[in-house]
Amino acid sequence: MAIIVNIDVMLAKRKMSVTELSERVGITMANLSILKNGKAKAIRLSTLEAICKALQCQPGDILEYKSDEEGQIQ
Repeated sequence: MAIIVNIDVMLAKRKMSVTELSERVGITMANLSILKNGKAKAIRLSTLEAICKALQCQPGDILEYKSDEEGQIQ
């Protein structure tokens, strides 16, 4: 996957649990887990906004792009 979701990193930096983030954002633990584990196909901008508000961060702190070729030796 080319888009990496770094929610775990921000949760650790903010010393916040997944449960607390789930409650603050209003997203189920199951959906947050799907997003956190990189299995999500999409994210609503309103959800991203709520996550950023709860974690006091920018979207770029959570989302990262890596090309598929970066991990391959040429």
